[in-house]
Amino acid sequence: MRSVVSHEQQVKVIDKERPVIQPNYVLMHTRYSMVSPGTELTSIRRSGSVPSSLGYSAAGIAVEVGEQVDHIRIGQPVACYGAPYVNHSEYLLVPKHLVTPVPDHVHLKEAASAGLGAIAIHALRQSGLVFGEVAVVIGLGIIGQLLARIAHAAAMKVIALDLIEERRNALREVSGIAVCSTNSELEEAVARMTGNIGADAVFHCAAGRQKELLDGSFDWIRDRGKIVIVGDMVMEFTRSQMFKKEADVIISRAGGPGRYDASYEKECRDYPIGYVRWTEGRNTQEYVRLLSERRISVSSLITRQASLIDVAEMYRDFVDRPQQILGGVISFDGP
Repeated sequence: MRSVVSHEQQVKVIDKERPVIQPNYVLMHTRYSMVSPGTELTSIRRSGSVPSSLGYSAAGIAVEVGEQVDHIRIGQPVACYGAPYVNHSEYLLVPKHLVTPVPDHVHLKEAASAGLGAIAIHALRQSGLVFGEVAVVIGLGIIGQLLARIAHAAAMKVIALDLIEERRNALREVSGIAVCSTNSELEEAVARMTGNIGADAVFHCAAGRQKELLDGSFDWIRDRGKIVIVGDMVMEFTRSQMFKKEADVIISRAGGPGRYDASYEKECRDYPIGYVRWTEGRNTQEYVRLLSERRISVSSLITRQASLIDVAEMYRDFVDRPQQILGGVISFDGP
């Protein structure tokens, strides 16, 4: 089978052995996998002489189901999340807790975003926001776009900021979200929508070193508001800014409890629901439900599709022309 990897700072397609089914696992024939630009471009820059798999969110058809898997049947459309089990490969062997059924009316191209959706959902859960509260989303790449849409679907008031016009326009298709291009415009929206008390939480979905923007976000939140770091952001801020609001700064780690825990993922031991309500697997299921009930739509966010032949070019476009590409999927149906 073919697989997309990073090798010596280049994107390549290599041949690998097809995985063999085992108990508690599902073997999926991939139809689409979605690129997570922030994570994957960083992996490419850091790659060395040993090829490293890319990707963590995909959708396809279950072709084999291992013993002790009772929620997936052979031939069923499914979505999955979580490296190293999920990557840009033609076949994926995925632990059962990381696979969720996809209803027939949901296109697999959209369902391929399930992992990114779980990340956005977990960030919202980390903030503790509830109905009617105000969320500010900084950075409207694919994760920021999903987070803003899900928060809006949950009846939160959403204000979003990005410097790239095309990204702002993509979010403007959702009625009721205030989309801003400058800090001053955002500050006016926060004052207007909160009655000058400040937003309940600010979500940073961009990456890099942005101390000024992080410091500024403490001015936008209410007393004891929250700053949630979602992107790969350098954590630099002025203590006095945090002190004056007694703010919480929270790191949102991936898609939820269970991520990076071998007992949950590799060994397929679920957490008791009475103690851990929303695992990464349950968050992935919930995201697919949002798609299924059309509470959110992501089709317009998928602005680029590439076959394995031209996948390297798509990654170059993410670097060279970020304004022209928002969500990218790899199709495994092509040559």
